[in-house]
Amino acid sequence: MKKYLFACLVLALAGMPASAQEGSGPITLGEALRIFRLRGFDLLIANATIAGAASDLTIAGAVANPSLSLSRGSSATYDPSLCHGCSNTSISAGVTDQAALSDGLSGKRRLRMAVARAALEASRLGRADAERVLGFTVKQQLLQAELGREALGYANEAQLLASNTLDLVTKRYTAGAVSEADVARAEVQKLEADQAADVAEQSFAQAKAALAYLLGYDETPAGFDVADDLVRGAVSPRLPGSSREQVLKDARLHRPDLAALGVQVERARAAVDLSRRLTIPDFFPSLQYSQEGRGQNAIQPPTVTLAISATLPLFNRYRGEVARAEADLQTQEISRKKVEAQIGSDVSSALSALSGASGRAARMQGHLLERAARARDLVRLQYEKGAASLFELLDAQRTFLGTQNEYLQTLNDYWIAVFQLEQATGLELNP
Repeated sequence: MKKYLFACLVLALAGMPASAQEGSGPITLGEALRIFRLRGFDLLIANATIAGAASDLTIAGAVANPSLSLSRGSSATYDPSLCHGCSNTSISAGVTDQAALSDGLSGKRRLRMAVARAALEASRLGRADAERVLGFTVKQQLLQAELGREALGYANEAQLLASNTLDLVTKRYTAGAVSEADVARAEVQKLEADQAADVAEQSFAQAKAALAYLLGYDETPAGFDVADDLVRGAVSPRLPGSSREQVLKDARLHRPDLAALGVQVERARAAVDLSRRLTIPDFFPSLQYSQEGRGQNAIQPPTVTLAISATLPLFNRYRGEVARAEADLQTQEISRKKVEAQIGSDVSSALSALSGASGRAARMQGHLLERAARARDLVRLQYEKGAASLFELLDAQRTFLGTQNEYLQTLNDYWIAVFQLEQATGLELNP
């Protein structure tokens, strides 16, 4: 575990491979998640938390060091020369196990390790849950960046069309075929298109900057760009089950927050057992050696003493510790039930959103967007031949722009619904 965490930290500090560092290639959804899992700030903090929990387990399993005492003294007003072997210098030594034996026999050490081991597992599952929750944010931000680039492309296309329309109307005005009012209308559309292009470019840059931060970059790398795997991807997620009940069952099997609370319940139970074991007295066996002089006349002949001492739980019965541990157990059990209910709500909400969004997205991809573009092109041809008015041309172009915006919003709704279902189930649903 320590080697794994150390390797993660080293890789994070060393940075990504050259392609990711320099932004030489567009970032897909899979690549964004890979970078996030490797160097996302919150996941690095979670790694450090796991390392701390692993250290707590080591501490909990440590056996107390024995205590050694040495002393040397001198007796006052005593003349050792009056008898053979006498001495006024006393020496003593002692060793005690600091309740190490008692700790093992009473089961306290084992229970402490059980509590720490459960806490370590909860930390690992907590990291997995952070990856699940924050992964949704990364996916959402990548989607915003891809949609932002798509919107920028649409805005640039609209800007070009508006410029061409203005040129066409200006030529017809010069030829006396249209009025100055038509030129003004075309100019207004051109200015609106310029404004929209500027806004789209700014939004795209902001979306990329937010994504780069989530991926652990101090600033947006030069050449940082996103792919189009989401906006061009098929709207057909691989559902985890054939029914809501099956999806809910899979979610309860794979949600790390529910698993973490299950481990927390185990930790709390072990903590309750440990608090109850505190009433078992700790005993301290010790071995003592002392002497002051030698022989029968010595003040203290060489003496070896084996002793045992214990703490008596007469006043403090550890009722507060037991009550606190039991309250913690109750809290964890209720929290687990709460998350179980929350999973049901999350799954139902995500499935409902996905059901509606997938149909709308498929309809937009399959027919509506293409027909809006076709209608715009036909009206433009009619205007060039004098068979349609400028108002009809501008209306067709606005309708197409509105359809494009609706398409982007539909894609956003669809992929957000997919990501919400992934977050609700703890599974990856993209084919």
